[in-house]
Amino acid sequence: MIKSIGKYSKSFFIKVLVGIIILPFVFWGMGDVFRGGNQNIIVAIDSKKISTQEFINYLNRLGLSDEERGNISKSNMLENILSDYIGRKIINYEVESMGVRVSDASLKNIIINDKVFFKDGKFSRTAYEKFLLESSVSAPAFEQNIKEQEKRRQLLSYLSDGLMIPDFLVEKEFKKENQIKTIKYIDLNQIYDEQKISSNEIEKMYDENKDLFVEEFKSITFIELTPENLIGQKEANEKYFEKIDEIENDLLDGSNISDIEKKNNLTLTTTKEINRESKNINGAQNNTLDNIFFSKIFLEKEINNPKVYDLENKYFLAQISSINKKNKDLKDEKVLNAIKSQIKIQNIIKENTDLIKEISSKKFNIKKMQKLASDNGIVIKNTEISKKSENKDFTKNLVQNIFDTKNSEFNLITNSRLSKNFIIYTVKTEYKNLDKSSKVYESYKSKAKLNFAKNIYDIYDENVNKKYDIDLNNKVIERIKNSF
Repeated sequence: MIKSIGKYSKSFFIKVLVGIIILPFVFWGMGDVFRGGNQNIIVAIDSKKISTQEFINYLNRLGLSDEERGNISKSNMLENILSDYIGRKIINYEVESMGVRVSDASLKNIIINDKVFFKDGKFSRTAYEKFLLESSVSAPAFEQNIKEQEKRRQLLSYLSDGLMIPDFLVEKEFKKENQIKTIKYIDLNQIYDEQKISSNEIEKMYDENKDLFVEEFKSITFIELTPENLIGQKEANEKYFEKIDEIENDLLDGSNISDIEKKNNLTLTTTKEINRESKNINGAQNNTLDNIFFSKIFLEKEINNPKVYDLENKYFLAQISSINKKNKDLKDEKVLNAIKSQIKIQNIIKENTDLIKEISSKKFNIKKMQKLASDNGIVIKNTEISKKSENKDFTKNLVQNIFDTKNSEFNLITNSRLSKNFIIYTVKTEYKNLDKSSKVYESYKSKAKLNFAKNIYDIYDENVNKKYDIDLNNKVIERIKNSF
């Protein structure tokens, strides 16, 4: 069910989970392991015992892929799933203890206003039932899930609504973003870009990761479902869309693509095996596939799993008919560039880690900054940074990291892709004044309230963790892991 719900995560009642408290899983190591070694119980939360079968049922509903299931015994995935499950259980207990209720009328209002179930601009019972059918879930089970999510949303609202934010917190939020920093900095990429990568490093990386350098070639059986080939007419009408629905229902009932082809007198095409660039093994381009459709179906992992694809008012019946994998070698330019990029990232991580240790231990100073620049033939730059300043070196996130660095302090800042790396030194900071009558005051008041609410959530998490006694049956956990 979780898999099917994830498919419709744009809907309103799925969105209410965004921002929900995820209890920090500090339970491991807390409480005694079950002394009796009860094989039917995986965890006890106070006096409430969670059966092994209940957790396994939850695990099965997640719709894990074969690859993910195969990794359970080799990783902490099971512990992480159990952590999330315990957190959900505790939130449900909190909801119950506070008497949060969702009436049938409220439930109905949530469902009928969700656009996932709209047809022609209004709620469609048929669309709703079709969703349940495709999701393989009953209406009572699905609606119970909606109730639980709505209760959690109400709990969060209860914790944060009505907060009165003092002016100094608003000003603090304003100053975070509205300051002028005078800094000295070194662009570390001027150093990192000059580092050479040896052929031995490249070959070693390739040999250790051969399984990653694999290209998939897939054959695709498909047809565009047009009014002409479905109903013998040029324009789409109600009969055409009924035919589309009929094909979808036949697929849900287990019909294969050949059955659909014969029943509807269609002529499907099967391509040669092609890669994600729509080229066959000899490099010849396939031009028979619609680009949007191809980019969608090539992501499919299952063979002989036919579907109807609705893409920008075009409908396609298609399936992946075969998948073959071919190893790439070092002569492939993309492989070579990928290896060089990976080695470069590894080197950057090592260099940055060493510098961060020096900065954290207060061993990095102005003299070392000057020596680093001199040894590598680069200059230390000086600049002023503000919220509105245009600086080709520093992105928005990096600017905020600069703002968070206090006067006379060093910091190593980098972006998530490690494509930008700097050592900065803050010389001085000037702050702007916030006018309480200005339009921006309310926006910073909202930010202050949001951060204050987060602090309340953190305190609530901490109290909840202390409130409940968690006992884990580690023997059962290991037994479940080893069963995969």
